[in-house]
Amino acid sequence: MNKILVVEDERPISDLIVMSLTGAGYCCQRAFDGIQAADMIEHNAYDLILLDIMLPGYDGYELMNYIRPLEIPVIFLTAKASVDDRVRGLKAGADDYLPKPFEIVELLARVESVLRRYHKQDAILTVGDVQVDTLSRTVKKKGKPVSLTKKEFDLLLLFMQNPGIALFREKIYERIWEGEYMGDSRTIDLHVQRLRKKIGWEDRLVAVYKVGYRLEN
Repeated sequence: MNKILVVEDERPISDLIVMSLTGAGYCCQRAFDGIQAADMIEHNAYDLILLDIMLPGYDGYELMNYIRPLEIPVIFLTAKASVDDRVRGLKAGADDYLPKPFEIVELLARVESVLRRYHKQDAILTVGDVQVDTLSRTVKKKGKPVSLTKKEFDLLLLFMQNPGIALFREKIYERIWEGEYMGDSRTIDLHVQRLRKKIGWEDRLVAVYKVGYRLEN
């Protein structure tokens, strides 16, 4: 299980991030200022750090000077959203930069992407009796192979990486079909129906009224 340090001084934001990451299967610790974060980094091993820039004590840029030699990937989370700020953050050594406010589904996607680049993403995901191997892109239910199309596999992976989170149709479409959602939900609904049937998730992959779909934990 990947271990993530969340360095964020605003407690409501920290609570939301930790709750969402924990629900997605990550192990989280958190710090609320730069001094506490530096101490935790010194005494613990982390696979990824989510780092706010504007912090009490040491700010995010100062912490990056300490983190960089440790080769721990970092995603900056900050309200400083100008191009100059993003460039400065990336030049400081951050692997990604996510301006506030952000949607949790995008944060989870970026976490997954950075961990994959560092080969730290869990290769096997399991929900109930369904197991997905993200490297070989294979699916098994009760140990037996399940044949899925590319879009069905990508859709299943998206839900398994976001358990308990209501995913909006537009976000599902943008992630899986990589285009702008124009309001026609038939494509999404058809793929979800086929996926439900193939893996027996008629009761687990539920529709959320006027939103989209949620995978029940």
